[in-house]
Amino acid sequence: MTDLTKFTVKDWSPDDRPREKLLQNGVSALSDAELLAIIIGSGSKNETVVALSQRILHSVRNNINQLGKLSVNYLITNFRGIGTAKAVSIVAALELGRRRKAEEANIRNKITSSKDIYNYFLPLLGDLPHEEFWTLFLNRRNDILSRFKLSQGGVSETVVDGKLIYREAILCLASKVIICHNHPSGIASPSDQDDGVTLRIRRGIELLDMEFLDHVILANGQYYSYADEGRF
Repeated sequence: MTDLTKFTVKDWSPDDRPREKLLQNGVSALSDAELLAIIIGSGSKNETVVALSQRILHSVRNNINQLGKLSVNYLITNFRGIGTAKAVSIVAALELGRRRKAEEANIRNKITSSKDIYNYFLPLLGDLPHEEFWTLFLNRRNDILSRFKLSQGGVSETVVDGKLIYREAILCLASKVIICHNHPSGIASPSDQDDGVTLRIRRGIELLDMEFLDHVILANGQYYSYADEGRF
């Protein structure tokens, strides 16, 4: 009987090698393409599962955040070798990763910089194909009291009702307020509409004798901070 323990990674079929590499060397030894290959499971007679994974990653310039934005239908339509089951597996795995990051964000209970704001909201907003607008409420020590999803919009904009922010700020007895939203376009620079919203919300918060700390815009792994830019 053949001793399978003496086999190296190269002795396995192309579709099995990423799995065996993980078992032999640990998950950190695998490339993004190899990890994706394990999720997909198998290739075809004309293409190995790793090659298929590399092709998918190449389409998003090897950006995992961009990969997380692809829908089941998009994957099926644009990549030969990806059917419904494989597409669902990819989307589900990436959603688990997003939820893990969101759980880590929930553990964070203090905001001290714009980078903290970015890291807090990245799991919530980083992969979205549409705009969402969120508010973070803090006490005087910058501890997080609550967060509130104000609105969800289309690809380019969302409606912001300041009265909802003021109500939530009063209900949780906030001392400081942060607003944050994403730009699905991938461009973090604020628009004229963003400038108007920032000014309007800041004035309303200050009338309530609270401090407006920042407005942060997330886009494609980058962010823009009004506070850092000295915009108010």
